[in-house]
Amino acid sequence: MSVGWAVPTMTEPSDCKAIVMKVVFLVLLTITALFMVLIILVQKGKGGGLAGALGGMGGQSAFGAKAGDLFTRITIGVAAFWIILCLCSVAWLRNESRLTGAGGGAGANNATQQAPADTGKPAPAEPANP
Repeated sequence: MSVGWAVPTMTEPSDCKAIVMKVVFLVLLTITALFMVLIILVQKGKGGGLAGALGGMGGQSAFGAKAGDLFTRITIGVAAFWIILCLCSVAWLRNESRLTGAGGGAGANNATQQAPADTGKPAPAEPANP
């Protein structure tokens, strides 16, 4: 039974570095995104929104009156960090794929995989099972 993915074989030390960096970017992006979602959910709503509709505290804040400003600043900082991290990961992965020759568009595997030549003859029929 095939899982659909295989563990890459590392032939050079740069392959190990590439895999480690991909994992580091993935983990950092995931943790930052989850933290940003949590910070956004903790913020006080400006117009009641969903919190007021579901019987929430509405205009009150569990963290004090000045907490809204602090959470807004934290959200802006985390969002900026997440965007910069996304740009860095795209730039690094693009550079890494150029160095290793991996990736590419739809025609990336043209040299390695060729379609069988069409000879014009019909395919042989398979024998029938009695």
